[in-house]
Amino acid sequence: MSYKVSHFRVDFVSKFESLFGHALAGFVEQQDPGRGPKPKLGAWDLVTSLVYHVVNGTGILSQHVYQLLGVAIKDSSLSERRQRIGFEPFRWLMNHALHPIADKALDKGSFYKGLRLCGIDGSRWSVTNTPQNLGEMTKAKSRRFEAAFAKVQMCVLVELGIHNPLAAAIGLKEESEWVLAEELLQFLPESSLLIVDRLYGCGKYVRELIEACKSRASELLVRARENVKSSHVRTLRDGSCLVTILPPGAKKAITVREIRGRVKKPGSSKWSEVRIWTTLLDDRKHPAMQLLKLYGFRWEQEIFYKELKISLRGGDVLHSHTPETAAQEVAALLMASSLMAEQRLAAARDGGLSPLNISFVKTLENMKSLWMILAAADGLLDDETAHAIFIRVRESIIRQATPPRRKRTCPRKVRQPVSSWPRLITNDSREGDYEFEIISFP
Repeated sequence: MSYKVSHFRVDFVSKFESLFGHALAGFVEQQDPGRGPKPKLGAWDLVTSLVYHVVNGTGILSQHVYQLLGVAIKDSSLSERRQRIGFEPFRWLMNHALHPIADKALDKGSFYKGLRLCGIDGSRWSVTNTPQNLGEMTKAKSRRFEAAFAKVQMCVLVELGIHNPLAAAIGLKEESEWVLAEELLQFLPESSLLIVDRLYGCGKYVRELIEACKSRASELLVRARENVKSSHVRTLRDGSCLVTILPPGAKKAITVREIRGRVKKPGSSKWSEVRIWTTLLDDRKHPAMQLLKLYGFRWEQEIFYKELKISLRGGDVLHSHTPETAAQEVAALLMASSLMAEQRLAAARDGGLSPLNISFVKTLENMKSLWMILAAADGLLDDETAHAIFIRVRESIIRQATPPRRKRTCPRKVRQPVSSWPRLITNDSREGDYEFEIISFP
């Protein structure tokens, strides 16, 4: 099958190659060195089919290989091939294939004053209870029962404005979130604003984050933990102040700007205090209130995880039977998510909309249908007809764009609490604007 991309090629293979082809060539060189008999399914075809498989959600891999490439191969052969490859080549592929796609001139909602908005956060996947998985992974225990599934820790660097994964680390040896996050700092794009949560808001982690940001000409915005001590240096005009932090074991203190504020949810009378550290020290160029509100944009990473795990995967349980193939599945899901981000961004530009107003679910449904039809009609449609169908699908995606999100908040409760969380009895939500106040330093 030809993999040459022309202006009118809109099938899955061509779209996949146009986005990841620069990295796939290196992957193929590693896996198909040209010696020995030619494999029935090349490394390129295997990766492409695996991503197409996770995009479709239902069905078995061998069916999707045949649907996409016309190659008949047994699932047992595919399983053996994937186990033989392992995860390291897929780790290499993720490191080289995922890349930023937002443009500063065209996608201003993905930037803050020229800085690309990025985030790092962790999440966990469940793996099926096969002997291979249970032999290498442990189930967490609560005060009630053992967890139903063993977990795989994952950490992802995300382009927040378009929910595009930039790099990922997967902990097959039960590494902590911070250990995985350290692997991702080298992939932070130049001229970025990295927004992270309280896990990283202590001296030790902040020092490493600042060093990584400086090496990439980037800045940091992090929610600091309340129990971390700092020394006041100077109060600024907007109520924020410069402080110094002395990380454990460090001889030299770090200077950051601290912003203290209060946030009140709509319909609530209770204020929550927030403590933020940033390397954006100029209070005139970056007012404290602006940064306090901007920190809330970190929530886009949580929405990215919802799209990845619920909308794309259909749940947080991976289908693979071994730890290595489970990690391959996560890599394929991330590449599929990047492919959807590229489609959403293109639709947003055509429609003059924000990429976050282009529905992930509708984009996924429309593109799945299009790619299935084009795969089934291979050789029946000329390029111009296929392109005309693609244009109509793109217009359908734009017409189904969602309105601006409701300013709604829900109580932080769970139905079956196992710790100090309050119990959710009835569903409740309130709409309205959040209120923000800056707590000025003396």
